[in-house]
Amino acid sequence: MTTDTLSDIFGALADPTRRAILEELTQGPRPMGVIARQFSISGPAVTKHLKVLERAGLVRSNRKAQSRLRSLDATRLEEAQQYIENYRQYWEQSFYRLDSFLFGLQTKEINDDNNH
Repeated sequence: MTTDTLSDIFGALADPTRRAILEELTQGPRPMGVIARQFSISGPAVTKHLKVLERAGLVRSNRKAQSRLRSLDATRLEEAQQYIENYRQYWEQSFYRLDSFLFGLQTKEINDDNNH
């Protein structure tokens, strides 16, 4: 996994319209016209969003008869999830240390109250 791949993925996910397109594609492959109807933007704008998603490897385009279907390729999302997972573990460890610290303070207060 390279940083460029992650940059492409996170860049594609940075836009709410592209995230909505991915959400739409979780329901199955769709032609561009069906995708475009879900949004109040022009067809060419939807096409640009789809191209960004395709470059990031999040959407595949397949010809079927006269139409081209777009489908979700969640494989790249796994790469992003693995990257984020490292930070989730960091935050969980930080919260564990904070919990331990606060528990120690609470225990000290209880002991100080009992000794007075």
